[in-house]
Amino acid sequence: MESDRGLAGAPGRSTARAADTDLGDAARRRANPDRRPTLAVWKFASCDGCQLTLLDCEDELLGLTEQVRIEHFLEMSATEGPSGGRAELSGRGPYDLSLVEGSITTAEDAERIQHIRRISRRMVTIGACATAGGIQALRNFGDVDAFRAAVYARPDYIATLETSTPISAHVPVDFELRGCPIDRRQLLEVITAHLSGRKPQIPSHSVCFECKRRGTTCVTVAHGTPCLGPVTHAGCGAICPAYGRGCYGCFGPAERPNLRSMVAQLRRDGMSEADILRVFRTFNAASPEYAPVADLAAEEQDTPRAGTETDPERPA
Repeated sequence: MESDRGLAGAPGRSTARAADTDLGDAARRRANPDRRPTLAVWKFASCDGCQLTLLDCEDELLGLTEQVRIEHFLEMSATEGPSGGRAELSGRGPYDLSLVEGSITTAEDAERIQHIRRISRRMVTIGACATAGGIQALRNFGDVDAFRAAVYARPDYIATLETSTPISAHVPVDFELRGCPIDRRQLLEVITAHLSGRKPQIPSHSVCFECKRRGTTCVTVAHGTPCLGPVTHAGCGAICPAYGRGCYGCFGPAERPNLRSMVAQLRRDGMSEADILRVFRTFNAASPEYAPVADLAAEEQDTPRAGTETDPERPA
């Protein structure tokens, strides 16, 4: 999935900064004749689940390492590069492809991502934290000082920003891969596309399309179960509806989501304004595509609920 966010201008994504890395790249090739493209994996505020998705590519991982040289991946190794030296959080680079997991939550993070952008020819953000702030972006709607005081015995030791923000809010990003966690097949497609010099073929349709393709009965139409499938990006294979549950929106906003209709439907399915805000903010709290939900939910608070005259023929 490649959203429009960032393509139109700063601080969104743009093409890679080859000019910044040419000098370092030439020096690297003189020192190491290995011509495989280099890969780096970076972590910011997150649970590490999206990095583990790469490690879970067990059958494909050995083949992948024949095509790329993994030079920075702390989750996988305590050393960096062919020299076997101790890994550095900042990384040396330059790298042909950087995968970035996690959101920006500290001042140090905000500085480090600038450095990583400078030493990365192409940058792909992976997962809900990196693309939409993640669960930790719930802080954006509360009082961070109150949270610190409630959680930590010495809150004065905790240095954090007031918000959790996606990577594209700070530096240009070449591609965003959504999911909590990401899908391994989509991750391999993104890496393979980079090696082939083409655009990743990531579907842009919603979870509803995946439900229809696997023959799953619509949980909303059949049972009135609240479901975010119509506004959620495909990638999970519609797992939750397949087991009779509504979509929780793990893969973030689909392209051009019809939020007004979605919020109205959720109200008809019995959700309160608070419930609607909660379900949209669970995994992608800082997603700009979902930002209008708060106003829409407030507008819909007086609409009739399920079982009323708006939907009298819905099956029990």
